[in-house]
Amino acid sequence: MESTEQKFTEPKKFDYNIIAIGAGAGGLVTSYIAAAVNAKVALIEKSKMGGDCLNYGCVPSKALIKSAKIVHSATKAKKFGLKSISVDFDFAEVMQRVQRVIKTIEPHDSVERYTELGVDCIQGEAIIKSPWEVEVNGKILTTKNIVIATGAAPFVPNIPGLDDVGYYTSDNIWEIRERPKRLAVLGGGPIGCELAQAFSRLGCEVTQIDRSTNILSREDAPASELMTKLFKEEGINILGENNAKECKLVNGKKIIVCENKHTGEKTEVEFDALLLAVGRAARSTGSGFEELGIKLTDRKTVEANEFLQTNYPNIFVCGDIVGPYQFTHFAAYQAWFCAVNALFGKFKKFKVDYSIVPRCTYTDPEVASVGLNEKTAKDKGVPYETSYYPLDDLDRAIAEDETEGYVKVLTVPKKDKILGVTIVGQHAGEYLSEFVTAMKYNLGLNKIMSTIHAYPTFSEANKYVAGVWKNNHKPELVLKLLKKYHTWMRS
Repeated sequence: MESTEQKFTEPKKFDYNIIAIGAGAGGLVTSYIAAAVNAKVALIEKSKMGGDCLNYGCVPSKALIKSAKIVHSATKAKKFGLKSISVDFDFAEVMQRVQRVIKTIEPHDSVERYTELGVDCIQGEAIIKSPWEVEVNGKILTTKNIVIATGAAPFVPNIPGLDDVGYYTSDNIWEIRERPKRLAVLGGGPIGCELAQAFSRLGCEVTQIDRSTNILSREDAPASELMTKLFKEEGINILGENNAKECKLVNGKKIIVCENKHTGEKTEVEFDALLLAVGRAARSTGSGFEELGIKLTDRKTVEANEFLQTNYPNIFVCGDIVGPYQFTHFAAYQAWFCAVNALFGKFKKFKVDYSIVPRCTYTDPEVASVGLNEKTAKDKGVPYETSYYPLDDLDRAIAEDETEGYVKVLTVPKKDKILGVTIVGQHAGEYLSEFVTAMKYNLGLNKIMSTIHAYPTFSEANKYVAGVWKNNHKPELVLKLLKKYHTWMRS
């Protein structure tokens, strides 16, 4: 990648080996690794340690989802041989529990912990003045390398009247203490789906608006269709194939006007609270980006090479600021490359590999995947075979009456090499890991089938789907010969 270092004068000495900007997963892992190898590192955060995941994303959403799932389980009492279960809860207390969970996990990402590890933690806004200089709180710090991990913020679409009716995003929805009777959710991706289902289970009338026919439209088509069906069965009103055109206040009533993208038919949805969940935009403005001329992509993420270097070889990026995926575990993965390439790239540099990136949407049931699904395989022209195992055949799923879902594996034609996996089901994110490991170390379905899995577990589904593949690839000629052999042995 082209360098523009010649514009600036490199200092003769440096205060730090690395300065990481942003204390989310990317900045924290960068700092942790650098400190572990005795580099001098500073971590600058202008808001809260732990970043979006701890404070506004992964942690609070999973805490809310758990509470909502417990409430929802009461509605299924008869399925478990129980006459009835009554759950009494206070919405405000549920939301306060979310904050308690954040507080409990906070020490893992705290200033105290990272200071103890040897990281200089600095509260303030970082401005990159040159490839080797960062200004914070009016002071210039010099550094051999910079790692930018400033993350992303909820995208707010330009909808007329939006400010008049007010709205929430995944950043501030956690401030709600009074349950909205009617909640409109704009967006059918992972964030929109997780929160739509959780708030519905906690007693809100939820309308979910999405441009696609089905929610979670980027997933395997059967998964998307199944989740749409299950959401509707739970009472969520899904308004698919619709675009939000305007918001308005009519006699004190809040309304979002949607338009069917095929027919042009307009639908007015009245709501008490509106949640925007239409994606997140990289924080790629400010912080000195424009002044330095740090290059951006068409998606407004920072442009980086396979070593995660920007157009300045000593400025690295990780996490949502660079993408292409916006996952906490992905930011942490990239951070390793940033730290190691920054500190030791003079001797050896490591290329990132995005071929095996797991993801999970924590709806109920969960939707977890890694590698290709049928749509992406077709789009890329990759030939494949599928092996499919429904969870309504799995003993553990039957025992728990959690039979909705399946495991689908894409393989190289006539081989057991795994190209991708989609799992829909309870704990899907947990037993996806076996496939991630198999793909990482090039282990095929035969290896999974020959591995002992504890009985009865959900992870047995992995063995059974491998069995499906094996059954579809039986050595017919060998079996015919064996039949003759056994007949001969009986004669």
